[in-house]
Amino acid sequence: MTVYFIGAGPGAADLITVRGARTLAKCGTCLYAGSLVPTELLAECPPDATLIDTAQLDLDRIVAEIARAHEAGHDVARLHSGDPSVFSAVAEQMRRLDALDIPYEVVPGVPAFAAAAAALKRELTVPTVGQTVILTRIAQQATPMPEGEDLATLGRSGALLVLHLGARYVDRIVSELVPHYGVDCPAAVVAMASRPDELVLRGTLEDIADQVKASGITKTAVIIVGRTLAASEFRDSHLYDPARERHVC
Repeated sequence: MTVYFIGAGPGAADLITVRGARTLAKCGTCLYAGSLVPTELLAECPPDATLIDTAQLDLDRIVAEIARAHEAGHDVARLHSGDPSVFSAVAEQMRRLDALDIPYEVVPGVPAFAAAAAALKRELTVPTVGQTVILTRIAQQATPMPEGEDLATLGRSGALLVLHLGARYVDRIVSELVPHYGVDCPAAVVAMASRPDELVLRGTLEDIADQVKASGITKTAVIIVGRTLAASEFRDSHLYDPARERHVC
């Protein structure tokens, strides 16, 4: 048997990849994050599959359920929201499975920042304006940031920042970024990206915090800050430049 860490996408059930849906359909056991993964996706599981909501389970209990399914000879779907490569807590599960010699694979999914960019109808990298995207979060009491990854340090780059898990701390985020980006820097917040209750806020560092608080957004949101959000005067990319020499095979 194999454990499959599957990215379920940002929220809309039809944003799971074809590979993800096909993998889900062959797994006898599915562990899913019930508070984040759309329940419609569970219809992709076999009719007799064992479904386990991990919303109230700690790491030990999650690994125990996986080990139990492994002993029973089941393929296991470990369904995570977004993409497993970013802020998914998959690394600690992989480490446990390595220690138990339980094989696993990763099936990527659509990340929340990509769904947020789609909602905003923006490309996050724009020629001559911004070519770097930093995915990060801020330090919280439970999980401090590594040295050199604080917002003040990252902000010095001027790169477009995508902040996860930070809606509750929007005032702090703004205060730390204004010295580097300026109050007029475009900013946006997308909550529940791709879901029916999706909420999109657009503004600048001067007013985005007030918008967030007025909207009541506290979680499941992505904060994006950077000049590419409002870029309109920029050169076309070299990729489709008529002057580019093209070789026809």
